[in-house]
Amino acid sequence: VQLQASGGGLVQAGGSLRLSCVASGRIFSSSFMGWFRQAPGKEREFVASLKWGGGGIYYADSVRDRFTISRDRSENTVYLQMNSLNPDDTGVYYCSIGPYTRGPPKYWGQGTLVTVSS
Repeated sequence: VQLQASGGGLVQAGGSLRLSCVASGRIFSSSFMGWFRQAPGKEREFVASLKWGGGGIYYADSVRDRFTISRDRSENTVYLQMNSLNPDDTGVYYCSIGPYTRGPPKYWGQGTLVTVSS
C-alpha cells in the first residue's frame, strides 16, 4: 500500500485546511486509516483515524470538535477537515494505515506540512 498526502499549507490562526490522502492498493475493511502529526522537536502523535469498513472514528483530545475525519471508499481517499486551527497544530501531517485505532500503523504516507501563524 502506498499513501499520497496533500493539502497542507500556511494558514492564519482560526483558519481551516483540508488534507487528503489517497491510497493505492487493497485496504482491508478492518484496517484503520488516519492521521498523525509531528511538531518541530516533538514526537509524532496520533490525530484521528477511522475504520475503513465503517463503525469507528477516533480523535485525539486536542483536536476533537475541531477536526473531522472522513473517507471516500470509491476513491480510496481519507480526508481531514481542520477548523479553528491554532499555532499548536503546526507540524508535518502523515496519513497512515494499520491494524490499530491509534497506531502504530503499518504504512505511512510522505507527510504534508501545516503551518499555522498567530
